[in-house]
Amino acid sequence: MTQLVKVQNFCVSADGFGAGTGQSFERPFGHADPGVLIGSWAGATASWPTRTDAGGSRGLDDYLVRDFSNNIGAEIMGANKFSPYRGPARLDWQGWWGDNPPFHTPVFVMTHHPRPSFSLSDTTFHFVSGSPTEVLDLTREAAQGKDIRIGGGAQTVREFLDADLIDTLHVAVSPSVTLGEGSRLWESPDELLDRYHCDVVPSPSGVIHHLFWRR
Repeated sequence: MTQLVKVQNFCVSADGFGAGTGQSFERPFGHADPGVLIGSWAGATASWPTRTDAGGSRGLDDYLVRDFSNNIGAEIMGANKFSPYRGPARLDWQGWWGDNPPFHTPVFVMTHHPRPSFSLSDTTFHFVSGSPTEVLDLTREAAQGKDIRIGGGAQTVREFLDADLIDTLHVAVSPSVTLGEGSRLWESPDELLDRYHCDVVPSPSGVIHHLFWRR
């Protein structure tokens, strides 16, 4: 089976931003509200991994959330997804996700400030520098033949797109959210149509799912 490099459930505003400006410990997405950008559709599903109560929506949104961990062997993320702190690594910081991160795989954090690897539950974080191609080569072995998820943020996804390393993308656009500035994935999804097919599927939750696969 072919090992795919995937983007899954990546959320952007109507003007293409995955996060706003001014990221901090208190505001991981800067001036963007993750409760609107993500929680309004993914967080409302029955399969949302941090759901603590019964219920939640079924249907398309839930299917896509449920597929998040299907056949994923490793994730690659940018330094700003892992931490709000810039500059040399803070060894006391272990991510946003508590003692049981939702990845359950090796995670490779792209950074100019490497630090020792550490594990929380069944997730191990590794800190690596290099080009997207070099980091992907490191990750392939750790994924043990399973697919690799590019987890974000937008700049990291864009770097892998520009290197032509992504096989499939799922991007959820929130048409009611406009950020104006921040970390931008695209100005228009049409930018990818020279390389990818795309199905555009509106959801009853209000988001518009863009599903891309290679031509």
